[in-house]
Amino acid sequence: MQAQNQPAGGGVQNTVDGRRHPRFKIEVDIKINSKTSGTLKGHTVDISESGISAMLRIEVPLGEVVELDFYLPLGPIKIYAVVRQRNAFRYGFQFVESSAAHEIIQSTCRQLAVERALLGELEPSPGKPRKI
Repeated sequence: MQAQNQPAGGGVQNTVDGRRHPRFKIEVDIKINSKTSGTLKGHTVDISESGISAMLRIEVPLGEVVELDFYLPLGPIKIYAVVRQRNAFRYGFQFVESSAAHEIIQSTCRQLAVERALLGELEPSPGKPRKI
């Protein structure tokens, strides 16, 4: 897993695209439970403390609140999110609840930031997400 959109200074609060939290490449299976589209399966692309993006084969309406179910190195995650963006088959989800799951997500992102800093990775290596 690698940080994306990091400035050359390596700061974790300010990102090139104005996001509050840095994104990290991550490739894991994800299950999306949608009231309108049913249960969907996909693969994640990246994660931050405030959201996650995933590739899906079936459309999910923008603005819908969905339940996400996936695994991180620190444990399983089940969390609600709003569908915020769609670009072809790639969807962006914003987490909407504060829970134990969100604490695991925050811890994972902090761990990834430390790994990136220790390895001196200021820019992501294209096409090489870490598989979990």
